[in-house]
Amino acid sequence: MSEESNISESTSPAPSRHFIRQIIDRDLEAGKNNSQVITRFPPEPNGYLHIGHAKSICLNFGLAKEFGGRCHLRYDDTNPAAEDVEYVDAIEADVRWLGFEWGEHHYFASNYFEALYGYAEELIQKGKAYVCSLSADEFKEYRGVPTRPGKESPSRNRTVEENLDLFRRMRAGAFPDGAYVLRAKIDMASPNLHMRDPTLYRIKRIHHHRTGDEWCIYPMYDFAHCISDAVEGITHSICTLEFEVHRPLYDWILDQISIPCHPQQIEFARLNLTYTVMSKRRLLQLVREGHVQGWDDPRMPTLCGMRRRGYPAAAIRAFCETIGVTKYDSVTEMELLEYCVRQELNAKALRRIAVLDPLRVVITNFSDTEGINVQAINNPEDETAGKRPFPLTREIFIERADFAETPPPKYFRLSPGKSVRLRYAGFITCEDIEKDPETGEVIALHCRWDPPETKVKVKATIHWLAAPTAREAEVRLYERLFTVADPMEDKDKDFTDFLNPNALRTTTALIEPALSEAGAGESFQFERTGYFCVDTKDSQPGQPVFNQVVALKASK
Repeated sequence: MSEESNISESTSPAPSRHFIRQIIDRDLEAGKNNSQVITRFPPEPNGYLHIGHAKSICLNFGLAKEFGGRCHLRYDDTNPAAEDVEYVDAIEADVRWLGFEWGEHHYFASNYFEALYGYAEELIQKGKAYVCSLSADEFKEYRGVPTRPGKESPSRNRTVEENLDLFRRMRAGAFPDGAYVLRAKIDMASPNLHMRDPTLYRIKRIHHHRTGDEWCIYPMYDFAHCISDAVEGITHSICTLEFEVHRPLYDWILDQISIPCHPQQIEFARLNLTYTVMSKRRLLQLVREGHVQGWDDPRMPTLCGMRRRGYPAAAIRAFCETIGVTKYDSVTEMELLEYCVRQELNAKALRRIAVLDPLRVVITNFSDTEGINVQAINNPEDETAGKRPFPLTREIFIERADFAETPPPKYFRLSPGKSVRLRYAGFITCEDIEKDPETGEVIALHCRWDPPETKVKVKATIHWLAAPTAREAEVRLYERLFTVADPMEDKDKDFTDFLNPNALRTTTALIEPALSEAGAGESFQFERTGYFCVDTKDSQPGQPVFNQVVALKASK
């Protein structure tokens, strides 16, 4: 089923009054910011978004919607060496898929390059910034450590005129990359290393995907971000907890320049999820080294990968609301995300039959031309979904795992002389076994059929397909991407050492005819097996490829 672009109020749990909501409540009550709520989602266009970004997207766009405000989409495109328009397009597709829109409020930090340069000159003129000739390694030595004050750069006491001249020549391209940087003049004894004369601008001759070769100096994130927020009138600049130590610099920069708006930075704990990694750098490594088949590989925690796998956007929104917003780091179990996916699909996905590992069954009391039609339920959670006709013929297929020649204790499925219920279609009793004469493998069962009204005591129901109507289809079965909950925990090993070799298994399954015409992106419950989605990339008309979305139950 396709995902609706608008967000239904019924798809997410009731919002909790977490600490950010409480801050906004107090601000509105006090009339702060003219009683406005303006947030922003500021991704770097240097990779694809993952489930961790979804938490920030849902929080920023969700709060703006909840409080009648707006959320801006703004790209932090200050490092063109790693950026690409491909990522810009992918980010917009992901945000829209999650159900959010930004309207006319679509920005880039590069929109403000001229203004940012002007504010940098203002800092120089106020004696709050200087051009430094120390290399990065040299300044690292000067900066010191948190327990020991740093020492001032020899460039720190240049005159305003010297600094303005050097900075303007930096912009004009008079110096090679790395020759100079512009630094804020703050406090080399601060216990916060981010306040020890941080870099504001660096020389970098590289083509920018929006501004071309117009600039050869680029602002640092900490400088560009706070000013971009202020230029746009952001009221609540919400970011993850690792930026808490950056907040004094955020406030210092805005306090030094002549800009009327001063947004409030608020930090929350980022999402950490078991059995995966939440680093764009490491995800890029998985792609480049061929461990996965691209950013949209359904094994990846990227939003495009989850979309392709069949995760509903509503389930991800519900997951983000369920995990809440806190000030402390924690790890969320993958099972909770899968639970939210399962809850959403259980209510909406049509039920269909697929046999992943077929075993032929011959019904001995049917002739070759005999058979009956039964009625199969399309979705027991939705009465309006109705039923569909389903043929029972002399030859059917069942799952090989639903038969045991020598059953273990408490095995209630099919075995010699035992009976099971066929889903929707009465009972079968195994009377004989047909084996391959060379391998001894069971290749067919011969069973007697009894109608539903027959009084047969059984403890198991199995699914099946009529042989004449069954169609073949490729089915991809997924497990965890990694074999351990925290692939980064063992510092003596590379995280790729824990990749799960069984994370993807492909099989040729048999499906009922209704599935062969399924459209790309449609999701179904394969009865007794799990939820599956038609792959949007590799499927062809009449030849769907199915990705396993999630199992019917949480794995033990």
